[in-house]
Amino acid sequence: MVGVLSPEWCRGVDEVSYDLSERLVIGIASSALFDLTESDAVFRGQGEESYRSYQEEHLDDTLKPGVAFPFVRRLLSLNDLSPALDNPLVEVIVLSRNDPDTGLRVMRSIRAHGLPITRAVFMQGRSPHRFMPAFNMSLFLSANQGDVREAVNAGLPAGYVLGPVVADDTNDRDLRVSFDFDGILADGASEQVYQSGGIEGFREHEIANADTAHDPGPLRDFLAAVNRIQRREEEERQKDHEYRLRVHVSIVTARNAPAHERAVMSLKRWGLRVNDAFFLGGIDKGDVMKVLKPHIFFDDQASHLVSTSRTTPSVHVPFGQINEQAPPAPAPD
Repeated sequence: MVGVLSPEWCRGVDEVSYDLSERLVIGIASSALFDLTESDAVFRGQGEESYRSYQEEHLDDTLKPGVAFPFVRRLLSLNDLSPALDNPLVEVIVLSRNDPDTGLRVMRSIRAHGLPITRAVFMQGRSPHRFMPAFNMSLFLSANQGDVREAVNAGLPAGYVLGPVVADDTNDRDLRVSFDFDGILADGASEQVYQSGGIEGFREHEIANADTAHDPGPLRDFLAAVNRIQRREEEERQKDHEYRLRVHVSIVTARNAPAHERAVMSLKRWGLRVNDAFFLGGIDKGDVMKVLKPHIFFDDQASHLVSTSRTTPSVHVPFGQINEQAPPAPAPD
């Protein structure tokens, strides 16, 4: 069963279709947006029918925010930069394994929290990631590892959320996004050199190829979409010198000098930019995150996220050879 929800469902078929091509579009599983600990326990311990009954009984009980909630809320708040209310810069669409009936609680919770999310895809027991290209999505976030691995293996940009549910200050609209570089913004070719040749082989390779841009990684296009919003902010600041920039982007990478040059050059060749860069050379990323306090951090290596996820909403993007392993059993989202 597939369910698609939108307030436009009743409009005439002859109307112009809603164009997503120029927007920053992300897909969000309910497991990333909300805390589904209790629901998941019912599903795993008592099965699907009990899970359905549980969701129906708690239909009007608003779900609590999950790991990605502050990131999504702040991202959507950037739509006030759009010159027209019917032409938002950001679109968030729910992609869920729930069927439409059990998904009702998710949509009611979204409304209760005041999130401007109106579109959703509900697929009973199946991963909806294959619809990402149809919606021009540059990112899919889920707390279901199996769905994330399936998406990444299909060449789609997806990440598994982990870490604390951070209290979100609703009066604060700033958005801080942090990326690892290799296997996230760039492809995993240099990481493979490191795995086979060690740190010295890696450095020699990066120095020799310093003028050669990396091939793009899974989240390069997501950064490009964020940069478009940053350019819109710059336009706003030119009109109003008191406007304070809200979006801040950083890379936090284990690279250090001289391997840092190729990373910087690749961003420039791609026509992209970041506000800050941390070239750590093996320093624990978790210590940096405690100070930087991003609302989300993306990395391709689970070992790096052990420390960051203690304090920071973190996302594992299982991209490249270093992440080749069988996915875990699926769960509802």
